[in-house]
Amino acid sequence: MRIRCGYAVALDTFAPTPMVLLLNVRPERQLDLRTREVIGFDPPVEARQFRDPFGNVATRILVPGGRITMSADFEIEDHGRPDDHALDARQIPVHDLPDEALPFLLGSRYCDTDKLAQTAWNLFGAMPEGWARVQAIVDYAHGRLRFDYMQADATRSAFDGHTQRVGVCRDFAHLAITLCRCMNVPARYATGYLGDIGVPKDPAPMDFSAWFEVYLDGPAGPRWYTFDARHNRPRIGRIVMAYGRDATDCAITTSFGSSPLAGFTVHTDEVEPG
Repeated sequence: MRIRCGYAVALDTFAPTPMVLLLNVRPERQLDLRTREVIGFDPPVEARQFRDPFGNVATRILVPGGRITMSADFEIEDHGRPDDHALDARQIPVHDLPDEALPFLLGSRYCDTDKLAQTAWNLFGAMPEGWARVQAIVDYAHGRLRFDYMQADATRSAFDGHTQRVGVCRDFAHLAITLCRCMNVPARYATGYLGDIGVPKDPAPMDFSAWFEVYLDGPAGPRWYTFDARHNRPRIGRIVMAYGRDATDCAITTSFGSSPLAGFTVHTDEVEPG
């Protein structure tokens, strides 16, 4: 299946402002592109791309001041299957994990494991390790938080979300990631496109989405598996843009100066055959 994706993000600046953008799909998905994925800038600015420490495609720009709009529109091929399931996937002992998985066991800016460790062990310590334990954590986070777009808070940590019992998709992901890490399951944050494909249309305006992945030993060996604490069901058509420890590492735009949002739209739709 083909999916048409894109966005338009407008920011106001008041002086020359450096920015780092994570607006491209992950390198693993770039071979699936069927049209070019180019960031357009209005007004035009010079842009330079590099790979950040997590392998994401990052773009550096210097906004001269005033409003800038960043946009893209492209098509990408997708296998059209729901997220993989591996009910027999087992948890890997920490001493057997690859080095690159270890950072995703540690606390981070929004995943305050020190504050939720005892809660996690009280809730999930008696659960079977592996897929069943991760799914229990996802079920808990899904039921613990109430989704409310109007309650978005850029400073809310996993512990805050657990206490306040409200949040947006990133808060669901942060809580589940934190509880997994407390139980020694590597968990990483993911952000990207997730359209209403194979599910009823959501009347709310579309946004970029956040979910997470855990590292387990499945039928074909150790790998990362997708989980989604907000929706808590397999979904079709996830297009990953960035991985990281939490939302800090995956920010769509990072501005080194004041840059209030002036406009924002995202689209993700299945392209009808023919």
